Amino acid sequence: MIYELRIYRAAPGRMGDLLARFRDITLDFWKKHGIEPVGFWTTYIGESNQDLFYLLKWDSLGEREKRWNTFQADREWIDKRAETEKNGPLVTSYSNSILTPTEFSALR
Repeated sequence: MIYELRIYRAAPGRMGDLLARFRDITLDFWKKHGIEPVGFWTTYIGESNQDLFYLLKWDSLGEREKRWNTFQADREWIDKRAETEKNGPLVTSYSNSILTPTEFSALR
């Protein structure tokens, strides 16, 4: 099992819209494409309250590449995402890391 940590920096004033897109649109597409989220987090106390963190789990890098690329190429997803950005982008930057659990990790 591997995990992918993605961190999105919301555009000023757009965190609510970003959260709504995940809740109302993205999760349905992930389900359609077999993408399994572990969880989502925002910053309660910390450097920036404009960051959305989420963790996805994958069986392998090959599975991740196949499922993520199919999701990204889904025409309906592309159209829905564009619709959510008609007033400007929701995200100013993002990062992602592929993580492997340690032998003592609760998530394995």
